[in-house]
Formats: sequence, C-alpha cells, structure tokens
Amino acid sequence: MMNHPKNTIRLWYNGDAEEAARFYAEIFPDSSVDAVHRAPGDYPAGSEGDVLTVEFTVMGIPCLGLNGGDAFKHSEAFSFQVATVDQEETDRYWNAIVDNGGEESACGWCRDKWGLSWQITPVVLTEAITDPDRAAARRAFEAMMEMGKIDVAAIEAAHRG
Repeated sequence: MMNHPKNTIRLWYNGDAEEAARFYAEIFPDSSVDAVHRAPGDYPAGSEGDVLTVEFTVMGIPCLGLNGGDAFKHSEAFSFQVATVDQEETDRYWNAIVDNGGEESACGWCRDKWGLSWQITPVVLTEAITDPDRAAARRAFEAMMEMGKIDVAAIEAAHRG
C-alpha cells in the first residue's frame, strides 16, 4: 500500500502540470517531482496515456498537479509564501519566476507562467511590519506598499526611520 500524505495541495493545470512541477523542483530547495501518473482512459481534458496527475513537493509541502483543462485558472486567492533570508535569495526566486514567463505584481507578489502566485517575502519584512513599535512597523509597511520585488535595504531603512 502506498503512503499518502493526509493533506495535499491540489493545483489545477491546463496540460502542463509536469512542466510546472519540474520547474518548482529545480528552483526551490526541498522540492521534487515524486510521481507522474498517466490517464487510464480518455477524460474531458485529455486522452488515455496523457499525464493526468503529477505528485510533487514544493519546499516540503506535498502537492498534486491535475491536468484538468482550461476550465479553472489560478488566482491570487491562493499563493505560496516563500520566506527569504536576504536580498540574494529574494532576487534568485523572484527572478526565476518572473524571467521564466512569469509576471511581477506588488508587495513581493509575482505569478509564474502557469498563473500560480508566489509571495517572495524576506524575513526582514515580516519582522519589520509586525514590530510592536507601531510607527516603525508603519514606515516599513508603507515602503513595502510601493514595491514590486522587495528591496531588503529599503525596508530596513524605512523600519529604522
């Protein structure tokens, strides 16, 4: 009997779940493509033998990509939030997503080429905007509100005042 995680994030793709899973496994640590399953028969979005589902792990989180067709799209209502330690790591993940057909958004958010949203969030930002010193937190928050990709030095400067 196979070992299945109790809770798995299921993500809907339009025929490219395997490509997405392989991209995530290449970019993020503790990520992998764990299994590719082919359809045992024809289905609304494909044919027998097509890749139906892909089991993969993104930074330790079990996911299942379903090639369900074009009926549903990803939205910002769901995103992966990636805590980064410095500007170099922030840039590496942000650039990998955006430069591979993705799209920049605001406040540390970007979308990959499959429409899945990512929040590339330096720990410095999280700590700054949750600082009990409300004035310092507000300065950092206001600086963040003007950013696409988060600028760690600018957040630190705003936090300090």
